[in-house]
Amino acid sequence: MWTWTDCLCVTLLLLLQRAGSEKFEVLGPTRAIVAVAGDDIILPCYIKLNISAEDMRVDWFRVNLPDPQSNIRVHLYQDGRDKYHDQIRSYKGRTSLFKEELKKGNTSLKLTRVQGTDDGQYKSIGSKPEVSIEGQKEGGMGLLCVSKGWFPEPELEWLDSEGVTLSAGPSETDRDYKGFYIVKLKTIVKETDTNHFTCRLRQRQLSEQINMETEFHISSELILVHTDTWRVAFAVIVSLSIVLVVIFAFTIWHCNRLSNDYGNRKLIKEFI
Repeated sequence: MWTWTDCLCVTLLLLLQRAGSEKFEVLGPTRAIVAVAGDDIILPCYIKLNISAEDMRVDWFRVNLPDPQSNIRVHLYQDGRDKYHDQIRSYKGRTSLFKEELKKGNTSLKLTRVQGTDDGQYKSIGSKPEVSIEGQKEGGMGLLCVSKGWFPEPELEWLDSEGVTLSAGPSETDRDYKGFYIVKLKTIVKETDTNHFTCRLRQRQLSEQINMETEFHISSELILVHTDTWRVAFAVIVSLSIVLVVIFAFTIWHCNRLSNDYGNRKLIKEFI
């Protein structure tokens, strides 16, 4: 389930070719376009001076940074119609131009149902971290932080009430069916003066770094319940151990006494 904080940034390059020697300038977005994940986006592109593009070749493709010679075609308009013969499969049925606007020089692309598997230069903002209690763990309280719907992969960290980073295990990373990251981070905390803890998410790979925090407070009663449970269990184990030791010692003592009594009676019989 996606929230309205989920968004996707896609960067595409437009290539326009026109027969003849007339020069024209293509204007595109100066920064990434943002849209809600699963929603539709329009990637704006215009020919300056409103020159008609109806007779042009309009070729939208994604730039392959490692190998610019293998750019992936997103949408092709040529000879007055759309052509899909070499369009990448993940874009099929999700791209279109504004045909009535071509004569005005509007060559913008509409991309529907934006998702992580679009396999382009994209970045996304996912959900705010969610914190839950895992219960007593190794003498402390186990806490779990989860955040979903991210691309690229973000970082999670646990902080105490003073902003000091807490020790935690390695983060667990998975991907959902749309290609977005699900990140989890666990930690174990002990009772403090405030019992106040924070899970912080950082996305450093966006043009503007994103920080999200979820604050979590554990009631002293809850910690005491878990602590008392372990104390009771420990006390029961210790008590049972003492009882078993006493029973074992008594059994040994009783056996030795019987053995001594038997030996004494045997000596008396031999003496008589």
